[in-house]
Amino acid sequence: MIRLTKLGGKEILINENQIETAQETPDTVITMMNGHTYIVTESVEEIMDKVLEFSRLSKRKARE
Repeated sequence: MIRLTKLGGKEILINENQIETAQETPDTVITMMNGHTYIVTESVEEIMDKVLEFSRLSKRKARE
């Protein structure tokens, strides 16, 4: 799961495998596979970086 920040400053954890789309409008809107949407302060680029980092860490832990 990745940690993101909603517009009001509250942090949330999102299952990165359930993200369907992320778009900047100019706020970043994440749509999940179940249809729920979240507006977050991170850019699409930042979200991609967090997903890639989480994936790297998960693979490293699986090898250990």
